[in-house]
Amino acid sequence: MGPKRGVKTSCCSEEEKTEKVVNPLFEKRTKQFGIGGALPPKRDLHRFVKWPKVVRIQRKKRILKQRLKVPPALNQFTKTLDKNLATSLFKLPAQEKLLRQKKPIVVKYGLNHVTYLIEQNKAQLVVIAHDVDPIEGNPRLGAILHKKTAAALCLTTVKNEDKLEFSKILEAIKANFNDKYDEYRKKWGRWYHGLEITGQDQGKGEALSKGSRTEAELGSIFQREESVLVIFFCFFWFF
Repeated sequence: MGPKRGVKTSCCSEEEKTEKVVNPLFEKRTKQFGIGGALPPKRDLHRFVKWPKVVRIQRKKRILKQRLKVPPALNQFTKTLDKNLATSLFKLPAQEKLLRQKKPIVVKYGLNHVTYLIEQNKAQLVVIAHDVDPIEGNPRLGAILHKKTAAALCLTTVKNEDKLEFSKILEAIKANFNDKYDEYRKKWGRWYHGLEITGQDQGKGEALSKGSRTEAELGSIFQREESVLVIFFCFFWFF
């Protein structure tokens, strides 16, 4: 009769199983990883590698940026447009072609020129590159102007067929940036701690919690002793 379905069968029966024979002549010795001993296990040698100077500078710069506090005036540039809104925004200047008329609709650029248009209340939309150190935002703005880079762009007028989409973009930008300016100008950026400082902070927090616990326990003990003294005094006075 064959075995039932769904039941695992071993290759050898219980009778054939034999206990493992241990030879008393060979002792089990733990590995000694000292000099001249056993080879140490494989480990991550990432911290022991001498990296190129460029890589070391990049990593030190990244750590410094994480440790330093960024003032709110600069930290507000970390709040950028999301992908969908950015793509719809960059479509507008691409569609604005130069027309043969007295005053064509063009994209204004240049820090001084954009500042002048803002002061004259002619600027309807101003786009600023959010990051200029690792050059990310500059080339994207420069591509609109057929240049390598650009720090800021400005739109004063748009075509009639694009006014509806332009108004939607303005509403979204106003809700995300202009209305939240008071919130952004008070918020500091970065200032991340390393493992050493976070461990110290955790230890301080545990010590404070332990101290508050001991204070609470001592307070309860003193209250108990006071109640015992009052009971003893009342009992003695009664007699």
